[in-house]
Amino acid sequence: MNNLGKELFHMRVRVHPFHVIRINKMLSCAGADRLQSGMRGAFGKPNGTASRVNRRQVLFSVRSKINKTLELIEALRRAKYKFPGKQKIFVSSAWGFSGISRKNFQKLKDLENLEGQKLIINDGAYFKIQKKVKKTLKTS
Repeated sequence: MNNLGKELFHMRVRVHPFHVIRINKMLSCAGADRLQSGMRGAFGKPNGTASRVNRRQVLFSVRSKINKTLELIEALRRAKYKFPGKQKIFVSSAWGFSGISRKNFQKLKDLENLEGQKLIINDGAYFKIQKKVKKTLKTS
């Protein structure tokens, strides 16, 4: 991601470490059996956090400009070695984090409805689709 710069991509972390890992500390010195109660009340103290991840679950979503795709794939390829298990990198045909394909987005961006309003409205880093268009997208 060093070659991309911090302004040329948007990363969304899809999993978060909400699972608390606990430890039941046991003494290992002489006479420890008289000081401890074994497994009685062995709930443990918080030791760290982790994410519960299923197979084929998406860990990160990243969007960038189309001309920076190769640099982004290389950065993700280097980053996937930092995580245990096997990770795959997929290039989506969707526009950004939306469910609309790139081709359909370009068409919808240029169209206007009968009242002369745009069908896609800019909303900061995202966009909104008017309600009438959502219904037609679901049916087709």
